Amino acid sequence: MLLLGFLLGLAVGIGFWVWQQVQLNRYLGRGLHQPLNSHAYKVALPLIPRLRREIFMVKQQRQDLQQSLQTYQDLLDFAPVGYLQVDEENQLLWCNQQAREVLYLQRWQPGQVRLLLELVRSYELDQLIEQTRDWQKPQTKEWLFHPSCDNAAEMPTIKSLTLRASSLPLPNGQVGVFLENRQPLLDINQARDRSFSDLAHELRTPLTSIRLVAETLQNRLEPPLDRWVKRLMQEVDRLISLVQSWLELTQMETNPTIQLQPEAVEVRSLITSVWETLEPLAQKQNLSLNYSGPENLWIKVDKSRIHQVFLNLLDNSIKYSLPQTTIYVQAKILSTKETDKSAPASPVLEINLIDSGVGFSQADLPHVFERFYRGDQARTHSPLKDSNSIRAIVGNGLGLAIVRQIVLAHRGSIKAMNHPETGGAWMQIQLPEAVANSLGQDYS
Repeated sequence: MLLLGFLLGLAVGIGFWVWQQVQLNRYLGRGLHQPLNSHAYKVALPLIPRLRREIFMVKQQRQDLQQSLQTYQDLLDFAPVGYLQVDEENQLLWCNQQAREVLYLQRWQPGQVRLLLELVRSYELDQLIEQTRDWQKPQTKEWLFHPSCDNAAEMPTIKSLTLRASSLPLPNGQVGVFLENRQPLLDINQARDRSFSDLAHELRTPLTSIRLVAETLQNRLEPPLDRWVKRLMQEVDRLISLVQSWLELTQMETNPTIQLQPEAVEVRSLITSVWETLEPLAQKQNLSLNYSGPENLWIKVDKSRIHQVFLNLLDNSIKYSLPQTTIYVQAKILSTKETDKSAPASPVLEINLIDSGVGFSQADLPHVFERFYRGDQARTHSPLKDSNSIRAIVGNGLGLAIVRQIVLAHRGSIKAMNHPETGGAWMQIQLPEAVANSLGQDYS
């Protein structure tokens, strides 16, 4: 009986509470739907006006947010770059029209939520998103994207694209990615390079003929008339060097590894050989070379190409060094863990070339490896003032571009800086997978 009485009392209590809630909802509903100037509103509970204002403000804020969201989506749809957004599980939430076209997202429709990897078979894009989420920092990546298509008839017409993606972390584990199709720009550059290469090929024969004529004239003229022929030969030599350098650079960019012939080379001997070639020029300014590094250090590289790298770099150092100073070459072995913590441990050769010249201006540093870039006048003209020497002629602006291409062909990297102690130029080269033992065999 006690239990029955308790249950009955509980049921009555719950029923009374429900009845109260229903009556309160009806009362509030009548108050909210009556006009602001009605008599019923004036006698309503004091909380009703404030509640109505709060509800109105919330509705207004919601409309403003929806309008702003629609505006941003319209802007992204109109933007010349692609944009996509994924959730914490890498499911595609939204993307604009440009992203759908670049990534060939025919199977995705607005409103669908599907895994991005199901729609876009790109390991690079998936890895970029994961890194962005894990590191909580914006990331940038460029890769060659091979689109997939459900329609087999269209596959032969689909070309691979070079894409550049910039990602940023968003709240709740989401990630936004901006996509840029770099292929049209690369196609234009390749067409330009082909045109210049064809022109360079055509120029070699007439330039050689002009030089032969100048040599013939030089032997028949007496001073001071022969100085004009010398000047002509200098200019012709400069043009021939420019044409040859352009052809060489274009060939290496087209196929960087086709002419590489790796062999074991001892680093100190290589540097010494290059310095002996340039020593007559160094003696004019009383310059000396200081080499430091491990003894009997061997690398497996294309000897002639690497010789060309150090010949160009040391030649520049001699040109721009102050008289009676020292050029430093420092070689050391690093581990890939020191340069890339995600890479497996393996030896890396690092060579630093440091002079005591005027160095690079901050504006020039990002561009020193670009073709035909001519920076600060202090480094574009040789300090040597001998007007009768070919050394006084300004360079063609391709030397460092060729150096960079050779280093890249060896899967290495090169960086230009100013040394904090000497104030001069500081070139740092890193060559992974090149270190060998004294027998010329790879350590790996």
